[in-house]
Amino acid sequence: MSCPICEKRPPKRFCPAKGEKICPICCGREREVTIDCPSDCSHLVAAHRYEAEHRKPIPAAELPYRDIQVPADFVYERWPVVTGLATNILGFQIQNRELNDAAACAAIEALAETCRTLGTGIYYERPPDSPVARALYGQLAQFLQEFRKEEAGRAGFPTLKDADVFHLLVFLLRVARQETNGRPRSRAFLDFLRTRFPLPAEAAKDAPRIIIP
Repeated sequence: MSCPICEKRPPKRFCPAKGEKICPICCGREREVTIDCPSDCSHLVAAHRYEAEHRKPIPAAELPYRDIQVPADFVYERWPVVTGLATNILGFQIQNRELNDAAACAAIEALAETCRTLGTGIYYERPPDSPVARALYGQLAQFLQEFRKEEAGRAGFPTLKDADVFHLLVFLLRVARQETNGRPRSRAFLDFLRTRFPLPAEAAKDAPRIIIP
């Protein structure tokens, strides 16, 4: 038998996405490119671990919104908003298996642009073209609207401004850029969020922090 992808090399690794064995070279080359790998694939988990251990900081020129400063204290003071955004993304993924890093980033960036323009007094909204990214965009926007309503009903809590939301979304976008591997079907960023923000059934008492990129 030969690998069903290259039809040349002997198949030695079981691929859960294909439901059959493929060769190690095709596994490495096509992983998250033409193969839609499940997050619990042992080969994918090992690859992500290796990438995380050898990942370099984002070059300044490639940092999303590189002219924007997002201090660590600013983020941690508004950690409930970051937690809410992250858990909404993960909850959305449960219902929409096709969500990947690229679609998640498209939704976050589009919402950041909306908040950025609202902060200047201009209403401008351009949801992503991708249906799944557009749907996530809508869910995150709804979460923020509901969060603000609850916040407004509690005395002593500061109002979450559009500019604040913009900066938090920039922070999340930078985390995504740092954690994703750039492959078309990558879910490395989503898997990263899952380890830092367990969904309610698995949540610990204190939300762990992540390093400001």
